[in-house]
Amino acid sequence: MHRLLSRYAEAIYWLARYVERAENLARLLDVNETFSRDSRGWQNWRSILQINRDEERFFENHEEADADSVIYFYTLDQRNISSIISAVNAARSNARTLRPLISTEMWIQLNMFSNNLKSMQREDLSEPRLARFCNQVKEACQTHTGITEGTFYRDESWFFYQIGRAIERADQTTRLLDVKYHLLLPNNETVGSPLDVSQWNAVLRSAAGYHAFRRVQPSGMTQADVAGFLLFHSRFPRSVRACVHDISNRLNHLRSTYRLIGGATALDELDELHSLLDDITIDQVIDKGLHEFVDWVQLKLIRINAELGAAYFGYPALNQEGQAAD
Repeated sequence: MHRLLSRYAEAIYWLARYVERAENLARLLDVNETFSRDSRGWQNWRSILQINRDEERFFENHEEADADSVIYFYTLDQRNISSIISAVNAARSNARTLRPLISTEMWIQLNMFSNNLKSMQREDLSEPRLARFCNQVKEACQTHTGITEGTFYRDESWFFYQIGRAIERADQTTRLLDVKYHLLLPNNETVGSPLDVSQWNAVLRSAAGYHAFRRVQPSGMTQADVAGFLLFHSRFPRSVRACVHDISNRLNHLRSTYRLIGGATALDELDELHSLLDDITIDQVIDKGLHEFVDWVQLKLIRINAELGAAYFGYPALNQEGQAAD
């Protein structure tokens, strides 16, 4: 890149991903309380570890995946690189690198957000206060998004920011679907039961999609309805299809308007993913296995992230097997 330095492009891309990740974690913890009230509550808290593939790291320091330990692990535990405080600290670190580019308002808000989290104690996370904590995190992330939307200069860096946020959203949506379908519903007997409906309801709320879903589907709720909405609905901004479409458009814009060299392989991967999302139906996905489908989508997103890194951030190039070349 001749005008935007690679380290700035990488920093703004990851700044967006980390803030989006912190918001999604707060949503997940908040709504998971719904899951934790049923008879499989213990399993529900463990499912968050499984969503993020953190079981091995968690059990290095904990014996049991109960509410208190899992909540602390994902909120204020700075030893955990997947916690909210670690994500916000990483976002702030990237923002420091970007001081010549970002607005003063963005920098101040991220500093206040980070300092506020550092001042919190474990007692602030007890169950009656958990909802308030999660709301504070969500509001801070949305404030960051609003300030960025209103103050960030529209050049190449803006497009890298949008691409990073969309990739993180698509990834988090697939993880939510996977945990509900694969882990919380181990047999067909509970399909359509009140428990099943309440869990799909919670999945929608975790993705901030309940009210948007109700505009499309005013009554009733089935697994196919919710999974199809979160995967394919083009007008819901957190659906996988909408995010992939957004990433593709932003990358094309970067290449054509700013004449950035590279990114062709990432575009090929996006085209393949986009074509499949256009052609396949939710019934076909469920017949073949929702878990297998979202797992494939996640691997595609990982590959797209790596290809973008190789094209623009100086990451090692990938070989045909998707591994970093020596």
